[in-house]
Amino acid sequence: MTLLKIGVVEDELVIARTILGTLDELGYSHCGPAISYTEALEMLGDNKPDLLLLDIQLSGKKDGIDVAQKVNELYQIPFIFLTANSDPETIDRAKKVKPHAYIVKPFSKEELFAAIEIAFSNFSENRTGTKPEVTTSWRSRDFIFVKDGYVFRKIFFNEIVYLESDANYVTVHLESEKKVVVRSTINDFIGQVDRQIFVRVHRSYSVNINKIEDIFPTEISIRGFRVPIGKSYKEMLFRILGIGDNL
Repeated sequence: MTLLKIGVVEDELVIARTILGTLDELGYSHCGPAISYTEALEMLGDNKPDLLLLDIQLSGKKDGIDVAQKVNELYQIPFIFLTANSDPETIDRAKKVKPHAYIVKPFSKEELFAAIEIAFSNFSENRTGTKPEVTTSWRSRDFIFVKDGYVFRKIFFNEIVYLESDANYVTVHLESEKKVVVRSTINDFIGQVDRQIFVRVHRSYSVNINKIEDIFPTEISIRGFRVPIGKSYKEMLFRILGIGDNL
C-alpha cells in the first residue's frame, strides 16, 4: 500500500528536521525540505507530493503564500500552513489562498497527524465525492486520537464499548464509563477504527463486538448498557457473530 507523501517547505533546517522526524514517526513518506519559492516549485514538479506542509516565511523575496498561490494554479493537492506567524495581517493574506489547515508553531505530533488526515480526507472527498482510502501505515494501529476539549486524547480501540451518534457528533463510551464527544458522523468515525471489531447495530449505534454480553430480540447488553438493535442491522450482526436467528 502506497504511503501518503508529504512535501515540506521550511527554511529553518532545525525545524525542518523536526518535521521530517515527526512524519517518519507517523508513518508518512516525505520529500524536501525546500527552503525557498524556487525550490518549492522544483520539489512539486520533481517529487509530486500528495500534500504540502508550508511555512510562510521563506528565504528570498517570495514567501509561502506565493507558493500556495502557485499550488492552487498548477497542482491539485491540499496544503497546510505550518508557521510561527499568527498576526491578523498574515492570517488575512493566508485566508485568500484557502489553506486546508493552519498550524501555529510549536506543534505536537498529534496536532500534525490530525491536520494532515483531515485535510487530505476533506480535499479528496470534495474532489471525488467519495471517501478516500487511508494510505498511511497507521491503518494497523490499535488506537485513535480524538479531540477532547483542547487536547487530542489517545484512546485504544479495546477501551471503547460502543459509539452513539447524534447528527454530526459521536459520543464514545469507554470502559471507564467516561464519555468523549467527537464532532464527526458515525460513518466517518467507524472508518477510522478497526471495522473487524466495531459493528453497526442501529442507525445511531455501533458496538465493540468483543464487549457484547447478551443479545435480546431488540437490544444488546454490553458492559451493563442496553443498546438497541435496528431491524435492518440484525441479520448482519448475527452473521458476523456466527449465530442463527433463534430469537
